[in-house]
Amino acid sequence: MNRRFLQFLQLTLVSLDLLILNAIYLMVRLFLHNRIGDENFMLYFQYWAILNSCWIILSWIGKVYSSGSILSFESFTKRTMRIYVIWVLSIFFYLFLSHKLTLSRLFVTSTCIAFGVGLLINRFAYIGIRDYFRNSDNFGKKIVILGYNDIAKKLASYLEQEGINMKVLGFAEDFEKVTELSHYPILSGVNESLEISKKLQVNEIFSTITPEQDNNIYNLMKEAEAECIRFRIVPDLSSFIRRPVHIDYLRDIPIISLRSEPLDDVANRINKRAFDVAISILVIVFILSWLIPIISIFILLESRGPVFFVQQRTGKDNKPFGCIKFRSMKVNKDANTMQASRGDARITRVGRFLRRSNLDEFPQFINVLMGDMSVVGPRPHMLKHTDDYSKLINQYMVRQFLKPGITGWAQVNGYRGETKDLQQMKGRVEYDLWYMENWSVWLDIKIMFLTVYNVFRGEPNAF
Repeated sequence: MNRRFLQFLQLTLVSLDLLILNAIYLMVRLFLHNRIGDENFMLYFQYWAILNSCWIILSWIGKVYSSGSILSFESFTKRTMRIYVIWVLSIFFYLFLSHKLTLSRLFVTSTCIAFGVGLLINRFAYIGIRDYFRNSDNFGKKIVILGYNDIAKKLASYLEQEGINMKVLGFAEDFEKVTELSHYPILSGVNESLEISKKLQVNEIFSTITPEQDNNIYNLMKEAEAECIRFRIVPDLSSFIRRPVHIDYLRDIPIISLRSEPLDDVANRINKRAFDVAISILVIVFILSWLIPIISIFILLESRGPVFFVQQRTGKDNKPFGCIKFRSMKVNKDANTMQASRGDARITRVGRFLRRSNLDEFPQFINVLMGDMSVVGPRPHMLKHTDDYSKLINQYMVRQFLKPGITGWAQVNGYRGETKDLQQMKGRVEYDLWYMENWSVWLDIKIMFLTVYNVFRGEPNAF
């Protein structure tokens, strides 16, 4: 509802933090000019670039400026301080690894400490920004909700969470219908709602009472618009739909879908396919061209059998395809029915290294180029697992609306490798469905970055 406003607020907060960071750098540089001189200009320029790039990357990974974070001062401040500590450690780690310890210690310490103070100042400035937008006549929205029922109470809570420029003043409901204490005041009856809205300078009225329930709602709609008050109706669909739905329009016909699917749009599918082709060609040409011969030698030296293990797995629209991997096990009859487990005797020494480093998955970039897979998507499961879990988990087969991926949102959130129980698979499916409903090219890039990060960090489920 307020996505553009939230994007504006996010951009403002990012800009303020980067502004304070660069202002601090320049002030410290100017103040310590006599100590550091001009002969090491490039050294300090590289340090400046690292300061900015580290903050941008870490705050993006840590979701410092996410809508869920910035709508709460406490959450926003906690995430900021957590990422600030990691940022400081990253700066010192960079200086140690790059042997750039010739930088003035006073300069480095001053910029790091001053930025922490600057972040705190910005967070308190955020309170002023929030209050300004909430109370401003130009940006703030005063809202009255018609009706006092479960939908109205939930709506009031959601509106307050949705954006900092919204202020719910209360409910309009006939007093005899209110049998409990409400979080917001009951301002008037339904018939007097327009008068109280004009008196309180309300911008929008949300009605949880539909015209079918009260014919007077039609008159209220017309009268509200005549007074320049927006009137919105919130239908209660819970009688026949008991989950969130996505509503789209084909001209004037509303169409209800069980979920939003960005990749149902042709342009988005073209963008994702172009991204997949570009990444897979780069990996095949610059990595697999020399990686395959080297790994092939090690695999063949340790055990008999093929270099590649091609397994039938479930693909898009439940169509099977041959998923290509470097063989990490001895040839065995259970390969297509039994998952690898920790300490699995079938895994070779070379295979253990390949699995821990994720190198065994690299041939799947060939699958991506062929169009069977995507770089990012739900991980493909063995045919037997698809058959078994589809009978046990509701919405399991919905994940098959997408091409399977080499990595995915579930994997970077801890659902990698063996699934020991039904609950783990349910968690994986939930993350896969979230990815399907929230896909973007930037989300794919983020997942790729987190996958690489997890490989270097080490994953407990990698074996």
